[in-house]
Amino acid sequence: MKFLGYVAVAGILGGAVGAARLVAPLAAQGRSAAVAALEKAGAMERVAERTTPHVPKTGTAPNFVVDPGWPKPLPHNWIIGDVGGLFVDRHDHIWVYHRPRALSSTDAGALGEAGKDTRGRPISAIGHPRPYGQLSGCCFPAPSVLEFDKAGNLLQAWGGPGDAGFLEKRCRQEDGCVWPSREHGIFVDHNDFVYVAGNGQAQNFHGQFAWAPNFGNDSHVLKFKMDGTFVYQIGKAGAKGPNSNDTDGGVNGTPQPYLPADMTVDPKTNLLYIADGYGNKRVLIVDAATGKYVGHFGAYGQNPVQGDTPASADSGEGAGGWPADYRRGEMKPKTFRSPLHCARISNDGLLYTCDRGNNRVQVFKASEVGKPCQNPNGEVGRCGFVGEFHVAPQTASCTSGTMNFSTDPKQSCAYITDLTNDVVYEVNRVNFHELDRFGGTGRQIGQFHWPHVVSVDSDGNIYTGEVDGAGRVQKFIRYGATGCSGTGSPEVGKYR
Repeated sequence: MKFLGYVAVAGILGGAVGAARLVAPLAAQGRSAAVAALEKAGAMERVAERTTPHVPKTGTAPNFVVDPGWPKPLPHNWIIGDVGGLFVDRHDHIWVYHRPRALSSTDAGALGEAGKDTRGRPISAIGHPRPYGQLSGCCFPAPSVLEFDKAGNLLQAWGGPGDAGFLEKRCRQEDGCVWPSREHGIFVDHNDFVYVAGNGQAQNFHGQFAWAPNFGNDSHVLKFKMDGTFVYQIGKAGAKGPNSNDTDGGVNGTPQPYLPADMTVDPKTNLLYIADGYGNKRVLIVDAATGKYVGHFGAYGQNPVQGDTPASADSGEGAGGWPADYRRGEMKPKTFRSPLHCARISNDGLLYTCDRGNNRVQVFKASEVGKPCQNPNGEVGRCGFVGEFHVAPQTASCTSGTMNFSTDPKQSCAYITDLTNDVVYEVNRVNFHELDRFGGTGRQIGQFHWPHVVSVDSDGNIYTGEVDGAGRVQKFIRYGATGCSGTGSPEVGKYR
C-alpha cells in the first residue's frame, strides 16, 4: 500500500529512484510548513518559557532551552525504560544506559510469549503475563546501551535483555561477564572504554532467561569496548552484604563493590573512581587498565570506612535517615549515606561525590585520597578533604543526585540534579552559590520527573535522563554565557 501511494503521488512509473527525487523536496516542504505552523501558533515561545533564566544581577550563568525534537524516534518499535545512566564522551556522543526490565507490560506490549513461569503460565521475555500472546503492536525494549550523536541520530545499540543473543554470546557467565539486574551508571573514558554498573537487589524474574538476575545482588562493574566487546569485570555478582573496606574479594583479585552507582576515570592517571554506592559507603579506586585495587575512602576522606549498614536501613525518611539529622542540626554526618550516587573529576584534579542520602556534595583532591587516614571531625585539608555543600537540605532525601561540569576552560559551573524537587541547579564551582535552576515537576518537555542523570557536550548543551517510570532523555541547548561567575544564593536548593 505504501508503495502504490508513493508512486501515485510521484505521478510516474519510473521506479523508486525517480519517486524519491520528488518525495524528498515534498518532505522538505512539509517540514517547512510544519515549522511555520509552530511559529504562527506561538509554540516556540511556549517552549522557551519553560526554561526562562533567573540569573541574579550579581552573577553570570548559561541559559538553556529544551530541544523538543531530541532524540529522533528510535527504530524497530524500540522504547526505553528508566534511564540508569547517561554520559557524553570525548566525541560528543551521548551514551544512554536504560532499564528494559523497568518497562510495564503495556509499554512492552509487542513482546509475545517467550516461556513459562514456575507455575507453567505464559510470560514475556521480561516476565510479564502473556496468556494470549502480544498485547499490542508496540513496543519492544531497546538494548540497554544506546549511542546517539548531538543531532539525536542513533549510532548503535547493544547489551542487556533487549539485544537478542548478546547475553548468550557476548556477555556470558562462563567468560566472567554477568549483566547487571538493574542498570545504573555509565562512563566512557579517554581511551574509549565503556563502564557500566548496576544496583539491583537479589530478585528472580522467574529465572527463565540468561539475562535475568539469577546471580543475586549487583556487586560488580563491567568494562567493554565501544562496540560491546567484553573486557573485564570488577567484583563478583551476588555479594551478600556491604563491606566498605574490601580490597580483593572479587573475581581475579579485584575488589568487591556492593550495589555500585556510578564511576569516572581520571585521564591524567587512568584511575577509575567508583561511587560504591547503594550498599557500601565509599569511593573505590582501581587501576582502569586492570581493575585491581588502588585505594578507597569514605566521607571526609576517611580510611578505613566506618559504619556499614544495609542500604534498606540507612536511607529515605526512616529514623536513621537524613531528615532526623537535619531536624537536630547534625549537618556533618560522619559517613556517606545510601546512596553515594556519583563521582566526577574536574580538570583541576578535584573529585566531587554526590552523597545523595545526606543531600550534600563533598569535594576532595583526587591525588590525596585512598590511603589510610583519619578525619573524624571533617577538617578541611585532612585526608584530601576540600569542602562540602548541601543541596536543598530541608528536603527529605535525593537532592544531590548526579552532577557534571560546564565545558568552558575552567569548568566553572557544576550542574546538579535534584530528583525530589525535579530541577537541575547551576552552581558556581568556586563559591558553591546557586546561580540558576531549570526544570520543575511535570511530564511535559522541559520539565522533569526524577531527573536521575546529567551530562554536558563540548558546546555546553545539557542532557538529562529520568527514572521512576518517566523513561525519558532530554536535551537542553545552551545559549548566552558559557560559564559561571559571581554570587547568587549560598543556599543551594532553597525553596522559592
